[in-house]
Amino acid sequence: MAQPVVHLELHTPDRAGACAFYAALCGWRPQEIASYQTLESGSSVSGGVVECSVERPLWLPYVEVPSIDSATDRAGELGARVLLPPREGPAGWRSVVSAPAGGEIAFWQPKAR
Repeated sequence: MAQPVVHLELHTPDRAGACAFYAALCGWRPQEIASYQTLESGSSVSGGVVECSVERPLWLPYVEVPSIDSATDRAGELGARVLLPPREGPAGWRSVVSAPAGGEIAFWQPKAR
């Protein structure tokens, strides 16, 4: 079974500008939660914006997986570079890998509900 994309996260040096742009263009409602800015799109895929120093802004898709460790290990076996090893947060675990041919993808394993 294919693993679904469940979250899109924009990494940008201008969080306020990006939120204003996507709110005006797409009607996505920004909401600040701690130091994180969510974007409510009205769909099953959630969104967020992180302000950070990046050469150029990028969208990072989060794919839900049954095992964060297995997914991260499998990506490494296929030649990916692990940029962020599995890390626990309040709602689940995440990791980020860089594909050998380019592009980054995050894995997400939610905590049991």
